[in-house]
Amino acid sequence: MALYEHVVMSRPDISSAQVDEIVENLTAKIADLGGSVGRTEYWGLRNLAYRVRKNRKAHYSLLQVEAPAGALHEVERMHRINEDILRYLTIRVEEHNDDQSPILAKREERKKRDRRD
Repeated sequence: MALYEHVVMSRPDISSAQVDEIVENLTAKIADLGGSVGRTEYWGLRNLAYRVRKNRKAHYSLLQVEAPAGALHEVERMHRINEDILRYLTIRVEEHNDDQSPILAKREERKKRDRRD
């Protein structure tokens, strides 16, 4: 099975709990299709560089997935149907990184800097 990093951008007017529910449904669907989700990260509500479907912000979530290609095709088909998902991106990688993503690492660094001041 191949390794993927899958990023999902959700509408800003839904709650964090609803975003968690979307991620849980994705994890369950991938498991049903013969894959597994290694780690998930919630990057929070972030500003967009440009408007996407009249939205200036979006909830970002990252999933590290190990699954066959057919499973990811089905997940992407579900994303196109779901109105709460603005965009998604799936990238095939050689190996999963165990470290935090650069976005979360930067957030932690910023929190430490604010505590010092």
